[in-house]
Amino acid sequence: MARPSSAMDERALLEAALTGLELQRQKIEAQIETVRSRLGDGAKRRGRPPAAKTAKKANARRPLSEAARKRIAAAQKRRWAEYRKATGAKGE
Repeated sequence: MARPSSAMDERALLEAALTGLELQRQKIEAQIETVRSRLGDGAKRRGRPPAAKTAKKANARRPLSEAARKRIAAAQKRRWAEYRKATGAKGE
């Protein structure tokens, strides 16, 4: 029975060692990235990013046109009339 050459054994051993070392390197790089991210800007914000400096105030509203206000008022009066009709309440 022929015995495999030691060169083949050495090659297989070196390939296995290389595979293991690459796996360790990936784990270490992931840990390094975690540490770097924690060292970065301090505590990270959660949720929406802050508004741009050129943006208007968050609670600022766009003005409505007169026609839009009339449409909204008419629709609300219609809804209240339907509600009063359904509940039997008297309108004022």
